[in-house]
Amino acid sequence: MTTLNRPGAPDAHVCGIDTAMEVIGGKWKVLILWALHERPRRRFGELRRLLPGITEKVLASHLRELEADGVVRRVSYDEVPPRVEYSLTEDGMRLNDALEPLAAWARERTS
Repeated sequence: MTTLNRPGAPDAHVCGIDTAMEVIGGKWKVLILWALHERPRRRFGELRRLLPGITEKVLASHLRELEADGVVRRVSYDEVPPRVEYSLTEDGMRLNDALEPLAAWARERTS
């Protein structure tokens, strides 16, 4: 898992929120999770089109981190041309479920 505890203190998490924020922190990760929730399997190019403004480097990096954190699954098919699909793991689906109340809160604030 790539998620790291706070510097200077092993297992220094105060609550579950800080642990979750280490997994989903940043501008793009929640949007990647949303895109994978909308349709179970997506290819890299599809994700890139759904997230205007994200660079290929950042998308690839975030996908690797989410995969290492166990919330995204990467499946590579032995085909020509090569095909790779990304999907949510069970933990990823549970994480999206946990984020839904936050999304509802935001929708209510902007209404």
